[in-house]
Amino acid sequence: MKKITITFVSALLIVFASCKETKKGEESSSVDASTEAVETFSLVQDSTKVSFIAYKTTEKIPVGGKFEKINFTKTNSGETALTTLNGTEFSIPVSSLFTNDPTGTRDPKLLEFFFGVLKDTELISGVFKVENDKSSIDITLNGKTQNIPLAYEMNGDNKITFNGVMDLENWNAMDAVASINKACEILHTGKDGVSKTWSEVALKAEVLLEKK
Repeated sequence: MKKITITFVSALLIVFASCKETKKGEESSSVDASTEAVETFSLVQDSTKVSFIAYKTTEKIPVGGKFEKINFTKTNSGETALTTLNGTEFSIPVSSLFTNDPTGTRDPKLLEFFFGVLKDTELISGVFKVENDKSSIDITLNGKTQNIPLAYEMNGDNKITFNGVMDLENWNAMDAVASINKACEILHTGKDGVSKTWSEVALKAEVLLEKK
């Protein structure tokens, strides 16, 4: 009888130990799953493109251009391409302006008679903002900062195209608009004989991000 009791107790101990090992193994699997690496995105700085469309004459004829250089002073990483851009800070040297004018006269005029009339003429600076899947950008120009709401389109999961509209009146830049209109008076005169430069400027930014 004593021998049977010892055998029974031994069996219980074995079963109990097996249960403990299984539970320990389950906990280990849970820990491993929780520590898996999370995929993040970061900005590919030299792939960012910034362009614009300004308008002349009362018929609102578009005149396109771009900035060939953009400097990032603060970047972040995030779990999605869009949230990665939140808080990204940048500056654009206005000297990198390029409008592909075959005469070679438009860019110098813009630099002298538009940007040259503004305060802090060397740089345009800005900050991307993202909140609840809505994007916007704070632009500092002529010593004034204003926000521009942005529409965006995802191309795959790592490329975003932003579009917005900037009204230069909100940056107290109408003196600069009048200045460039006077410098280009004949070129900005339409069929109605009226010379006009619009304060509205369409903005476009193409941003590429990489996964890590």
